[in-house]
Amino acid sequence: MLYLVATPIGNLGDISLRALETLRGVDYVASEDTRKTGRLLAHFEINKQQISFHEHNERRVCGKIIGLLKEGKKVALVTNAGTPGISDPGFTLVRGAIEAGIEVTMIPGATAFVMAVVLSGLATHSFVFRGYPPRTTSKRHKFLEADKELPYTLIYYESPYRLKEFLEDALEVLGDRPAAIAKELTKMFETVKRGRLSQLLAGLEERPRGEYVVVIAGAEF
Repeated sequence: MLYLVATPIGNLGDISLRALETLRGVDYVASEDTRKTGRLLAHFEINKQQISFHEHNERRVCGKIIGLLKEGKKVALVTNAGTPGISDPGFTLVRGAIEAGIEVTMIPGATAFVMAVVLSGLATHSFVFRGYPPRTTSKRHKFLEADKELPYTLIYYESPYRLKEFLEDALEVLGDRPAAIAKELTKMFETVKRGRLSQLLAGLEERPRGEYVVVIAGAEF
């Protein structure tokens, strides 16, 4: 069986008892970053053989993992933080396992965008998660144009290196909407800033650090 195991997005205390039980019971752990997962496993005194599984090798390694699953081995898939498959490797392995007739289950847990949209104070009854925007201005504009008329709360992940440019483009394309930016969720310096896009831009630190979740109000009609 393939187990998709959600791990903490920051605070290690957020790991579930079921996740720990599953990690202790599998034969292999497929990890996006074996060093980071190694530290997580060591913290909870779990000793398991890891398989490196990330965006640069997932198509190649997918076959190896499917082979192990066909042999009856139990494999847990984890990402660096949060839920496997959400802006992280996992989709190809899940699809491959399903096509091979292998049972797949999930041990749920933290997902950064869910926490961010709830803390944003914006509408949560209907929202769209858009993942990471393109890196270039022209492609970002086209990406945001597709969201311009959507009435749903919009959620994006963004790197600190492109946060300012993304907020500028969002302001230009979407207008000065209510929004929130969240970082370091569940950690000691957890921060959620709320306001209109222009206000968030004006208050942005000179050198942002950490991974960000940007939440923007949907279009009003």
